[in-house]
Amino acid sequence: MKTYRTKQGDMWDYIAWKIYGDESYVSILYQANPKYIDTYIFEDGCEIVCPDSTIDDIEEELPDWRDNEDLEGDGMDMITDEDDENVE
Repeated sequence: MKTYRTKQGDMWDYIAWKIYGDESYVSILYQANPKYIDTYIFEDGCEIVCPDSTIDDIEEELPDWRDNEDLEGDGMDMITDEDDENVE
């Protein structure tokens, strides 16, 4: 397990990218650092615990407004092959 000492202006996604090479590891940092969960932009000198982890350790949590069972309403069913011609 490592620690990361923040610099003024650091944010969760930057720390995840800096430590793990991928912003999707943010939830691992949240779980390991509950005292900072309400912090969006860090001050200088906060010590962030960075567990040794893999992407498999991330618990996928969808926001309350979205669930896995009904993804039909996401607009993806409205895309056709003809639409692909208009994409630049």
